[in-house]
Amino acid sequence: MFDAEILKLTVSLREALDRVHIPYPQEIQWNPTPFRGRWGVGTAIAFQAAALEGKEADVQMRAQEIAELAAREIDSPAAFELVQAEKAYINAYFDIPKYAARVVDTVLQQKEDFGRGAPKGERVMVEYAQPNTHHSFHIGHARNTVLGESLARLVEFAGFETVRASYPGDIGLGVITCVWAYQKFHYGQEPEGVHERGQWLARIYHEASTLVTPKEDETREERELREQYDAERREMFRLWDSKDPEIRELWLKTREWSLDELYDILGMLGAEIDVYFFESEMDEPAKEIVEELIALGIAEDERPSGPVFVKIDEKLGLDRDKYRTSVLLRQDGTTLYSAKDLALAKRKFDTYDVDRSVYVVDVRQSLHFDQVFKILELWGFEQAKKSHHLSYGFVTLPGGMMSSRMGNVVLFMDVVAEAQRRVLDIIAEKNPSLSEDERAVVARQVGLGALNYALISVDNTKEIVFDWDKALSFEGQSAPYIQNAHVRANSILRKSEGVPDEASFDYELLEMESELIERISQFPEVVQRAATEYKPLHMSNYAFELARTFHAFYHAVPVLRSEEREARIRLTAAAKQTLANSLRLLDVEAPDRM
Repeated sequence: MFDAEILKLTVSLREALDRVHIPYPQEIQWNPTPFRGRWGVGTAIAFQAAALEGKEADVQMRAQEIAELAAREIDSPAAFELVQAEKAYINAYFDIPKYAARVVDTVLQQKEDFGRGAPKGERVMVEYAQPNTHHSFHIGHARNTVLGESLARLVEFAGFETVRASYPGDIGLGVITCVWAYQKFHYGQEPEGVHERGQWLARIYHEASTLVTPKEDETREERELREQYDAERREMFRLWDSKDPEIRELWLKTREWSLDELYDILGMLGAEIDVYFFESEMDEPAKEIVEELIALGIAEDERPSGPVFVKIDEKLGLDRDKYRTSVLLRQDGTTLYSAKDLALAKRKFDTYDVDRSVYVVDVRQSLHFDQVFKILELWGFEQAKKSHHLSYGFVTLPGGMMSSRMGNVVLFMDVVAEAQRRVLDIIAEKNPSLSEDERAVVARQVGLGALNYALISVDNTKEIVFDWDKALSFEGQSAPYIQNAHVRANSILRKSEGVPDEASFDYELLEMESELIERISQFPEVVQRAATEYKPLHMSNYAFELARTFHAFYHAVPVLRSEEREARIRLTAAAKQTLANSLRLLDVEAPDRM
């Protein structure tokens, strides 16, 4: 917001140092000073200048002398009211009314674009929202999707060209197990409704998994039947691999039921995927890539007596066991996940000109992606150094881990329905004047927002123990708390009957006014930090702190009935806009009423 003024300050500092014949480095870096009721920037250039002199003297003492000399000599631009040496730092403090007005004016001028970064000249592909087909979308899939969508919004807003990608696992023995059970026990049946079909397939998968899983103390007849079923599903997998038309048709039909549910839920979550890759499409390209890696001497081929693999540590010249050995093909020539991910990465880099590739996949795959990235590096892809695995912890039930195979998952649609029911109960108690249509909209905004924020406001490296009361709490660090700050700001603005076109902040700001302006001013920096560190948690924490600061402002600072009415209305509007921008980047809607 003050780039031009800071540039002038830099020029003025260089001129001051030249006048007193002090050498200095070419680049002068300014950083915000700690906020203590006033805003400023500071530089440690005096330390660097003292070091450049090369004199045998106390560098700390000489730096302080240089800082004092420069501070006396510098001609500060109009935006600054004071330049002074503090120990060995040169600090320049903004004129408070001008700073406050600039922050508020910038937000209200840029609106939805406030905080948007300049184009970075790099394309980022974020891969997420990729549950296996022939299951149903559950709360664990929701964490993956919300993390990925928030990250995609952040990197795009920060200035990176962004491509959203999904890589559903649409083949494998687990998928075929469901297709086998459908054909054997449920052929010709088809429930009505997108989510009903998806959830029905999940039940079939659980039923089939039970049939082919060994039990304790099973009878001979039970064992023989289980082995028969297991042989049947494996034979179906073999037929699929050989492109049997009947099996392929049945697989595609049931796959489409899963994808229909996925597409509908992604629509609910506002996730617009740009490109879908499917695991089944990577099988043949993966085999070709493995042959190339063998020819290049990267992979070793022990078929037919053994697999194809890469001794990564050895190829990297490491004398310790870090990346281990990655197996690409089984001895029968069938592909493993690593080979398919190499094929996927090549397609991303070659077809979509991706500079950075982010994989949102659970923490179990950490070593897998370390290996894939290193093989890509050995293969010669520079993008491998900018590939990142955004791992996340599992979502578990209070009683233990969820499992599609065990059938104890919390389905996403059930969570959404329960969230909206609870919100409707609260609305009936606290705001019964809302119409039925308004209640339905608010229940969706707040219920879905509460769920999304609960999944993203925990560090991605940590597990979440899913609990109804904690996930849907309307107090503390939650989406409803942040949304309510937006609603309160909107209420003030509605009563104000318009936002003034301009206002002066040339009065003694109250503490909560200053804190709110400071918090708003931090938003662009938080966007960049969250995007470059691939950490949506930074934005979720910021949104909560901004809401907390606004709630305190709301209770402590009179707005409509004060002499500073125009300035405070504009500050309220700026807070509302920044809250809305923050929530949007978290995939949470900002309601105007609750």
